[in-house]
Amino acid sequence: METVACTVSKGRPREFCVDMALAAALRVFWTKGYEGASMADLTEAMGITKPSLYAAFGNKEALFHKALDLYEAEKLEYTRVALEQPTARSVAEYFMRGALETQTSNCDPKGCLGVIHSMACGAEAESIKADVLKRRASSQQALVDRMERAKADGDLPAHVDVQGLTSYLYAILQGMAVQAGSGASRAELERLVETTLAVWPSK
Repeated sequence: METVACTVSKGRPREFCVDMALAAALRVFWTKGYEGASMADLTEAMGITKPSLYAAFGNKEALFHKALDLYEAEKLEYTRVALEQPTARSVAEYFMRGALETQTSNCDPKGCLGVIHSMACGAEAESIKADVLKRRASSQQALVDRMERAKADGDLPAHVDVQGLTSYLYAILQGMAVQAGSGASRAELERLVETTLAVWPSK
């Protein structure tokens, strides 16, 4: 766990934990969005001064990219495990149930950080949106590749459009995130998962 010494009033050094500060910044971005998170919000939550934030993380944009790295490493681990599941249906189920756990956790803000920022539209957020969309395209391609393998193995019917099926699953996942962020209950989202599994193409 890395600590950084920074200068506070009267020249007294103070150390703060970079990991804890970054986790605090992630919560602010997740709750308020990139544009809605002010530097005052961030420094207050992180427990550091603005000069210390710049010294440790760079500017606000650089801080967000680091927070997004943390989000993917900690909150989206289930997406990597999902790709290792033995069948296409179990891959889809693992994705959806993992998303459900993340999006309805009592410990974290509701919804999905990536979905929130993929819909950002202000000029300030253009580079943020581009990064989020690039990351999503990469993860979606990994899912396409997994479904293509399932089709080649005979786990999916020959007539299935893998690109279309993957886009459908992502639309469900994004819809779950939006609904979770809007206050949908866990039971409502679980019903969505069960319905999707019920119509999943079988051999």
